[in-house]
Amino acid sequence: MARTSRRWGSAGFFVLLGAVLLLFTTDAVESIDLWTWFPGLFVLLGAWSLVASRGRNLTGPVLVIAVAGAFLLRNLDYLPEDTIATYWPAVFVLLGVLILLNRGRRHRGHTASANGEFTSVSIFGGDSQRIGSDDFRGGDVVAIFGGPTIDLRDATPAEKPAVLEIVSVFGGAEIRVPEDWTVKTESVNVFGGLEDSRRTPGTADEPDLVLTGVSVFGGVELTD
Repeated sequence: MARTSRRWGSAGFFVLLGAVLLLFTTDAVESIDLWTWFPGLFVLLGAWSLVASRGRNLTGPVLVIAVAGAFLLRNLDYLPEDTIATYWPAVFVLLGVLILLNRGRRHRGHTASANGEFTSVSIFGGDSQRIGSDDFRGGDVVAIFGGPTIDLRDATPAEKPAVLEIVSVFGGAEIRVPEDWTVKTESVNVFGGLEDSRRTPGTADEPDLVLTGVSVFGGVELTD
């Protein structure tokens, strides 16, 4: 039932999005500048993802809402023209804060063993980590013009599902998982996406791993 509800929620979002765009492209709405309000679509996308994941996907939606919201406020003249050009590094501050918040949420009430959680940051480079913990809870992967490889084939979730937050901007991450794992995706993809290259993906109702985060002109590949 929950899976059906999520499917209908996704379909409803895209029907609404298409209907709104048609109003502009067919000149049914002439008094509103489409490009002024265009960032608002990404604000809605981020908000929808935040609600659909019940707050589990935090980093991706909040980043999308913050960046798109800044452009929308600038377009509406609530922010000076040079605000984004001046304060764009604040995105990295926000990203760091969100990573800390995610780790705090996963860590609350638990004592993580070695490699129970991990962080991988690849900026104009690569990173390779092999996680072999039997108390695996999740991690954070940041790929900005980089390409990390995370091997989870020897990991065992402490509680299902483990949550892996991936932020990919003009980068690509390879995630290796056990053959029998069921993986669910709750990420926000903006001109990016996830490719499941596994030979026999798991089909259990309860996922072993949930992938959250955001891909902007980036991608994530699942392999076994």
